Amino acid sequence: MLDIKWIRENPEAFDAALEKRGAEPLAASLVELDEKRRSAIQKAQDMLARRNAASKEIGAAMAQKNAELAEKLKAEVAEMKTGLPAAEEAERELTAALNDALSRIPNIPLDDVPVGQDEQGNVVKRVVGEKPRWNHAAKEHFEIGEALGYMDFDRAAKLSGARFTVLTGPLARLERALGQFMLDLHTGEHGYTEVSSPLMVRDEAMYGTGQLPKFAEDLFKTTDGRWLIPTAEVTLTNLVSGEILDQEKLPLRFTALTPSFRSEAGSAGRDTRGMLRQHQFWKCELVSITDAASSIEEHERMTACAEEVLKRLGLHFRTMTLCTGDMGFGARKTYDIEVWLPGQDTYREISSCSVCGDFQARRMNARYRGKDDKSTRFVHTLNGSGTAVGRCLIAILENYLNEDGSVSIPDVLLPYMGGLKKIERAA
Repeated sequence: MLDIKWIRENPEAFDAALEKRGAEPLAASLVELDEKRRSAIQKAQDMLARRNAASKEIGAAMAQKNAELAEKLKAEVAEMKTGLPAAEEAERELTAALNDALSRIPNIPLDDVPVGQDEQGNVVKRVVGEKPRWNHAAKEHFEIGEALGYMDFDRAAKLSGARFTVLTGPLARLERALGQFMLDLHTGEHGYTEVSSPLMVRDEAMYGTGQLPKFAEDLFKTTDGRWLIPTAEVTLTNLVSGEILDQEKLPLRFTALTPSFRSEAGSAGRDTRGMLRQHQFWKCELVSITDAASSIEEHERMTACAEEVLKRLGLHFRTMTLCTGDMGFGARKTYDIEVWLPGQDTYREISSCSVCGDFQARRMNARYRGKDDKSTRFVHTLNGSGTAVGRCLIAILENYLNEDGSVSIPDVLLPYMGGLKKIERAA
């Protein structure tokens, strides 16, 4: 959520930032709504102050035996007792309206973010590795997995419908191996603390990281009113919700390997075959909580941590700086890491690392205080995939495909595969 005070003081800059993100100008309407809210607050405060003063004046009038003045003051107090709740309710309604309006506005992009309307405006930051060169034809992951006999979409559809997958045998183990490898790397070498957190959360947690209220249709909701997490970003970031942290203890770095659940409401007809776009998938999430001065540097660090996963797996990828029109709602700047998929003959996103500034912290009321500071400041939050396990599995199937249809296991995963070096067709 953005700061209304900053919007009031910088209306032109605010509208210019919205224009970069393809949104209509809103400064004038927000300032007008804030003026009404401030006026309602002042009116309620004035009424309360007058009621308190009049109550004291009644005592003075009675002490002076001025019955007429005392009765007049009593009538005034009675009138304000009736009117004050209405004034306070008007204040609450206007505050709620302003907060709702602010909660639906995307974050302000950093100055160095390229301006563009969609993914065509994204800019290549770096390219790592080379595309594999073979004598045999490339295949898509679902062709490979089904031919091996360990990837079953028909049985998944029987259980749950479209956009689900059943993995068995060595492919199920490969998925597990990838998740464990990522966790071990991020906790053992990158300084992240592993967290096991709930998969269902309350409204406040979804609101805190920006999924609610704007993106409710992209989420799954339980019958008791909780939400299935679309990413562990929700739980890891909200660990500090409502807290005041010591600046000396920052940054905090968390990681979790969890299932993620997404309705894919806006993806009808896209990636309907295979595992690329699922309702349920495993992801290793990275979250950092920093002070204001450290967040940009932490963004580069987090992205490097996610890239290291692909480097060690020997996968070719490129890192893109997303343009203003392609960034997520809460991001100020985002790097997408795109892995090369030979079967599709294209790059596909496997990680998205974003710095959010204090956008989420304002929604969560998460702050920090320096050692000698009397006041507090909002923390800065960052999140990224380190990485999406299912898409990583896809990349391994397509990049490590052998001519005979078997799939070699990357060396770094061998300790997790129980001695298996190659996945061959089921007997």
